[in-house]
Amino acid sequence: MNQRASTTLPDLAVRSLGGSVVAANDELFAERENLIKPEAAGYQTYTFGHKGQVYDGWETRRRREPGFDWAIVRLGAAGVVRAVVVDTAHFKGNYPPEVSVQGCSVEGYPTPAELEQADWVPLVPRSAVRGDTQSSFAVEVPLRFTHVRLCMHPDGGVARLRVHGEVVPDPRFLSAGAVDLAALEHGGDVSGCSNMFYSSPTNLISPGLARLMGEGWETARRRDDGNDWVELRLAGAGVVRLAELDTSYFVGNAPGWASLRAVDARAADPDDPAAWAELLPRTRLLPDTRHRFRLDAGAEATHVRLDVYPDGGMARVRLYGDLTAPARAELGLRWLNLLPEGHARQVLAGEGGLDPAEADRLVASRPLAKLSEVPQRLRALLGG
Repeated sequence: MNQRASTTLPDLAVRSLGGSVVAANDELFAERENLIKPEAAGYQTYTFGHKGQVYDGWETRRRREPGFDWAIVRLGAAGVVRAVVVDTAHFKGNYPPEVSVQGCSVEGYPTPAELEQADWVPLVPRSAVRGDTQSSFAVEVPLRFTHVRLCMHPDGGVARLRVHGEVVPDPRFLSAGAVDLAALEHGGDVSGCSNMFYSSPTNLISPGLARLMGEGWETARRRDDGNDWVELRLAGAGVVRLAELDTSYFVGNAPGWASLRAVDARAADPDDPAAWAELLPRTRLLPDTRHRFRLDAGAEATHVRLDVYPDGGMARVRLYGDLTAPARAELGLRWLNLLPEGHARQVLAGEGGLDPAEADRLVASRPLAKLSEVPQRLRALLGG
């Protein structure tokens, strides 16, 4: 597991990563989509609409019968959930006394009705929460999920739902050829950073284009002779062939220059400065510009370090290249090992072409350590 505190891991549910609240049984007072907004919840006193005070969150009507209210979120990036934060900001007399969270893993793009019939796995048991408070819950379920369901017992309002975890990409979508090896949705991550005073470096590897300065990474102003940097762990070992350094919306605070270096942590110590090989020499950057650089195909790498000189902000970093064959196999095995049993059987007996008995045997034999443990006809599916 990533050694960082669980709540500093990426929010797999956030709208800016592609998350969506696909269904809720009730949203009379405040709409469900507010749950996954990236920004903190706001509040204005005496702001009333036809249905009452306007809340920046999800709020249901008062229950007059037994039961509970729920909302289903499709994660922007499927993965292993390590922590859940239920934020009841500004809900003081109308928060739920208890909440619970479940997860499920499904193929494709199911309808809300189909999701209600999915196999839901408890992630957070029914637990007490307080009003106007962020309640954090550690999750210890080592499985990959595509959706989560937040339940309020019995009703009330929640401002934000954060689902922190590790992205586990589907190897079937990492087809042969160039992919963004640093992308968060492919399993890339930030493994180190010199400064994140204004905004998170995770923004650099988030999907899509930044829409404003606050959706990038920006450091404080340096008053010494050093420079700022961010270290990226690639989705898997690979060869980086094209880099994009995007300073969009950074007009008076873009870095003057930048460089890229790479290391293969399987063969060298990343803490040794001599182990890092140059990908892009120190190069001038312009403000508010998407820069693209062709790189000489170098050695395989697992990490890339971006140095900015001396400081400043950047919107996005893209590192396009090819995964190695062993890296593809490793990603495929990890994905198969982390699928819940029902989803694994569906993949193996469906697209994998195994008969039900053979699929059951393979599921029961997990975790698989090597691709050779997988029937030959399945290896291409897993990237081997």
